[in-house]
Amino acid sequence: MPLLMNRTDIEVVLWSEDRLVTRAWLLENIKGAAGVLVLLTETVNAELLEAAGPNLRVVSTLSVGYDHIDLLLMAQRNIRVGYTPDILTEAVADLSVMLALMAGRNDGPTYSLAKNGEWAKYMHNWSPFTFCGPQLSTTASSPNRTVGFLGFGRISQATLARLVPFGITHCIYTSSPTSKPDTARDAALKAKHKLAAVERVDLDRLARESDVLFVLSPGGKETYHLVDATFLRKMKEMSVLVNTGRGTVVDSDALATALHEKWIWGAGLDVVEGEPHIGTDHPLVKEPRCVIVPHIGSATFETRMDMVTRAIDNLMGGLSGGEMPSELRVAA
Repeated sequence: MPLLMNRTDIEVVLWSEDRLVTRAWLLENIKGAAGVLVLLTETVNAELLEAAGPNLRVVSTLSVGYDHIDLLLMAQRNIRVGYTPDILTEAVADLSVMLALMAGRNDGPTYSLAKNGEWAKYMHNWSPFTFCGPQLSTTASSPNRTVGFLGFGRISQATLARLVPFGITHCIYTSSPTSKPDTARDAALKAKHKLAAVERVDLDRLARESDVLFVLSPGGKETYHLVDATFLRKMKEMSVLVNTGRGTVVDSDALATALHEKWIWGAGLDVVEGEPHIGTDHPLVKEPRCVIVPHIGSATFETRMDMVTRAIDNLMGGLSGGEMPSELRVAA
């Protein structure tokens, strides 16, 4: 906040409560503003722009995603848009590996045993394979592990780097059909991590061959429910699905069925379609082999501080008519 509040050349109108701003307050207080810093939860649409008036020159969002911003309107009104890409790559990669481990090792039911004081009761019913799950790392009897990525951008590659010490041997991925294959990059990653393969494949192979599948693709119409019942039926019975990308990419009902009927072993989710309205009656919440956390991929002190700093730098750069460190190019 000192980056804004200590300046003498701007007037700052601040929502000072440590909770989401109300729409009514925002619409009232944005009147006449030259710039606005918003969260992912604020919809930047015609209503907001009309409330702001003609002085609005820059919208800076504290997020990587920008689905909440009407980009066509931004272009039509010549309003610059800043966002915070790259910064959360490492934090989301950390969480992706954490969820893979939690889902594979039955974190939900086993944690509940200890939390609810039922450890001793469980031991009375112990057997050699109680609460066993698929191991992420390779072993002498299981020397190969294939990780799959739906989307292979910065976060996927950072996640792969974290998985290499577990003994991952093969990496397969799919990318947008409009993107060109990057064989040079794949060869470099294969050599760097000493993998048997880094290979771009189709969705069918991605489903069939992945021991752990990481969903890290953007949202939108092109990726809506790419992971559906047909896809999930092709996956291995001992496979784990992790979604730290966008909730809409995975059909929640199909995933709940896949877990209930044991098409796959487990799932670890940071994002769920329809969030945050995910109650105890949600079919995925009811599945014991589904670990769900409430969209905390970037929730580290270090990452959030860097994101806020970038958002402010974007805001001030746009207000001054200068460079915005992370500007989203929009066109009418």
